Amino acid sequence: VRDIFSRYTSLIEPLSLDEAWLDVTDSPHCYGSATLIAREIRQTIFNELQLTASAGVAPVKFLAKIASDLNKPNGQYVITPADVPGFLKTLPLAKIPGVGKVSAAKLENMGLRTCGDIQQCDLAMLLKRFGKFGRVLWERSQGIDERDVNSERLRKSVGVERTLAEDIHEWSDCEAIIEHLYPELERRLAIVKPDLLIARQGVKLKFNDFQQTTQEHVWPQLNKEDLITTARKTWDERRGERGVRLVGLHVTLLDPQLERQLVLGL
Repeated sequence: VRDIFSRYTSLIEPLSLDEAWLDVTDSPHCYGSATLIAREIRQTIFNELQLTASAGVAPVKFLAKIASDLNKPNGQYVITPADVPGFLKTLPLAKIPGVGKVSAAKLENMGLRTCGDIQQCDLAMLLKRFGKFGRVLWERSQGIDERDVNSERLRKSVGVERTLAEDIHEWSDCEAIIEHLYPELERRLAIVKPDLLIARQGVKLKFNDFQQTTQEHVWPQLNKEDLITTARKTWDERRGERGVRLVGLHVTLLDPQLERQLVLGL
């Protein structure tokens, strides 16, 4: 699939194992039309790989991601610059990448259900209530996303996490979630790093007050027992009486230059 993308642009940024952002602003294909390019890419993927693909076309990255989810599994959705204000006015906040079910429920309890609702809010209030997350909410609700498609980005980590429908307060519940998440982390790591060599591994806990904590250990290979030990230490030392609403596991990959030096050193 990446080879097909590269026929249309060199500005390709992987989003996940099966998703990527493409910047086709300067592409000469299809008369420079992003809509036509997306349609042609999808058709080429089907013709050559017998796979269906969905696409989202929009002026900024987060809207392209949202649009790509609207006509799955085999369609595309276009948001033109002129469409953005109307699209955002009624867009549920839960559709914004990074807003999970628990966050959306808390926002709804404040009477904030759509981007249009956030547009009426004072930025200072959002910053006071949610910190950096409040600024992201405000910017996305205004259609602001200044991130460029970064084709030079190296994958630095692999992770998996779960946002919980209800806060948990017992360590046994957290441990069960880790047991469930670990095989998926192992699978994802095997795809991007077949030798499974890593620099560090760690856990993330997010609490019901929107604060979060991450703890990492230097470790050469993925190890479930160490992750559980790290999570238990983090749970005991940093949770206090707060409920936990998200549990995550991740690994930091070896820097390619450092890895090459290690190999040469052997």
